[in-house]
Amino acid sequence: MTDIDIDLDLGRGPFWLGGAGIGGLLHPVTDEDARATVDAAWDAGVRGFDTAPHYGLGRSERRLGAALAGRPRDSYLLSTKVGRLLVPGRGDGDDLASGGFAVPDDLVRQWDPSPSGVRRSLEESLGRLGLDRVDIAYLHDPDVYSLTDGLTQALPTLAELRDEGVVRAVGVGSNSVSALEAAVDTGLCDVVMLAGRYTLLEQPAASLVARCAEQGVAVVAVGVYNSGLLGQERPSSGTTYDYAPAPSDLVARANAIADVCERHGVTLPEAAIAFPLRAPAVGAIALGAQSAEQVRSNVARAAADVPEALWEDLRAAGLLDA
Repeated sequence: MTDIDIDLDLGRGPFWLGGAGIGGLLHPVTDEDARATVDAAWDAGVRGFDTAPHYGLGRSERRLGAALAGRPRDSYLLSTKVGRLLVPGRGDGDDLASGGFAVPDDLVRQWDPSPSGVRRSLEESLGRLGLDRVDIAYLHDPDVYSLTDGLTQALPTLAELRDEGVVRAVGVGSNSVSALEAAVDTGLCDVVMLAGRYTLLEQPAASLVARCAEQGVAVVAVGVYNSGLLGQERPSSGTTYDYAPAPSDLVARANAIADVCERHGVTLPEAAIAFPLRAPAVGAIALGAQSAEQVRSNVARAAADVPEALWEDLRAAGLLDA
């Protein structure tokens, strides 16, 4: 285990900025709005930033690097990901259908967990970022392609890069609990990025989070709004869960949680941000945004005072795992 637990504290104030939004996730984002988003996060005290080649086919990395240029490098923490190389594409359409980003499809993703692929991925990310190093490098979604190859080829290569001093810490990012459990079992992870599986709505990763605490593996929780369902004070039938229309039973559950939150003077999004950080292993959360206004909204939500009695009442109502 590295000293990454100290670094994660840097991102607690109040959260990290996730880079998918400024990469054009689901909606186009201009260069100006992306820059304003990063600037607003910085002005609010955010010093943790996460990105990936996957996000906007490299657009998120380029925009984040440009926005951070000139900021003291030792004053913030930055993570990116490996596993998907960007290679020339058709360039006659957009990436929405295949990747979910409103950007031209002049590039496409190519899975490459090989040692040379991992090193090339990181080198190209540094080029897009305009930096000479990142703090954390994650293997990105190996379960989507080949978990075995990811954990036997890519993750050991990341560990070598850590030992060489190229990165400070390494891990795996995924929304698959079983994939992250397998990654932790390798003994090579300093940190895991857990997407959407340890939230106020559901906690299927509770045992994983507990195991990480026991083994000294840090957790960065992302997707804490479950892609939108917990991002509204009163979820409606048109909201999303895992980037698809939310099932009616989950909308009802979210509203039942919101009922309890209201009795404690807390909104559903405020509680959704506060919940994961209660776990000892969770060192930070990352929240995406596509505008300065969204950043400021998340800052206000993160600053809310959430009473301990709220969690007790949610457990008593059967809305939060014991």
